Amino acid sequence: MKIIQLFSILFLVPSFMVMSQTRNEKKTIVSEELIFPYQNEHVHGSSIVMLPNGDLLACWFQGSGERTADDVRVMGARLKKGLKSWTAPFLMADTKGIPDCNPVLFLNRKGKLFLFWVAVIANKWEDAILRYRTTTQYSGEGAPNWEWQDDIFLKPDDGFVKEVEKRFREMPESQAGWAAYAPLYDNMIKEASKDLLKRSIGWMTRIHPITLDSGRILLPLYSDGFNFSIVAISDDDGTSWRPSLPIVGRGPIQPALAVKKNGNIVAYMRDSGDSPTKVHTSVSTDSGESWSASQKTDIPNEASVEICVMKDGKWVFLGNDINDGRYQFSIYLSDDEGNTWKWKELIEYNADRKGSFSYPCLIQTNDGLLHFSYSYSLGEGKKSIKHVVLDPKKLMQ
Repeated sequence: MKIIQLFSILFLVPSFMVMSQTRNEKKTIVSEELIFPYQNEHVHGSSIVMLPNGDLLACWFQGSGERTADDVRVMGARLKKGLKSWTAPFLMADTKGIPDCNPVLFLNRKGKLFLFWVAVIANKWEDAILRYRTTTQYSGEGAPNWEWQDDIFLKPDDGFVKEVEKRFREMPESQAGWAAYAPLYDNMIKEASKDLLKRSIGWMTRIHPITLDSGRILLPLYSDGFNFSIVAISDDDGTSWRPSLPIVGRGPIQPALAVKKNGNIVAYMRDSGDSPTKVHTSVSTDSGESWSASQKTDIPNEASVEICVMKDGKWVFLGNDINDGRYQFSIYLSDDEGNTWKWKELIEYNADRKGSFSYPCLIQTNDGLLHFSYSYSLGEGKKSIKHVVLDPKKLMQ
């Protein structure tokens, strides 16, 4: 225990000192503001996209809770090009009497806007239904004028069962404190994978899709029931979807995807498994069809993470790089496709460990700047979504 504590001190304290100095002296942050004033309602799980006219569109879910609160709906706001203040929030989606959570915004290569989210049936994550809306009419005021809405139903075949068995065989034995129970847990997941209904529902959004050079869209999904992830694949610009093989591991959820120069795709995932919690990764060598068993990295982890491949080929990672709360939130930069992260900066830090900064969405705009939104809470009555603009070139200095 003393060795672990000493390592944590050595890792966190120098990084905090250096990263705080970087932010204050080099002014990496271009701008930052709350999308709407502090409020009491729970606001979480934001997503952000830049529209063709230069406006920013953001969304999040909001209500008196999460899966157990039937008043939860998807809200949105706009930041008009050239302005510094967001519009008043407006309604984006609301399945009456059912919680609507984890919204994700996406523009396909034809300029069609997608809003993905989950309707939480029976107030249980594992019964969530994946929904989406689309439109090409989104440049006006307020909410987009939605032209189409449907549900996305996935039906993983028996290959799902075989893949779960195969990947669990490839994983090392658990070294956690509950290692003796790990085989029982693994067997429970393998048995559940044989149930067609269980593997067909409960797949939830969190991170925005990516578009491959081929035009294929990969929509990252995860399951609280299976406690691992999957990818929905579309080869027709989002008209139809089918499941990949699962991303199997002990707790890899909410994948964020990055494409390497050789075409391999790396998924960075939140750790919902054994302690100590660290970011998981998995690799696909076949355009998202199948994925290696997840492995833990050296990056501590508490909640959802994000990844962005910038136009110059550098990778940016964003998330809570601690595993005892959400009071610290950092950005990392790599010039070797994630093999090492040479530059880091602390974005948020609350010394009394009472703040919560989490669930980011990260994009790069045409001017090279990074925009990200995330849940921002300083306690009761002080909850909002924050938007930050950062200059990655100054981060490298």
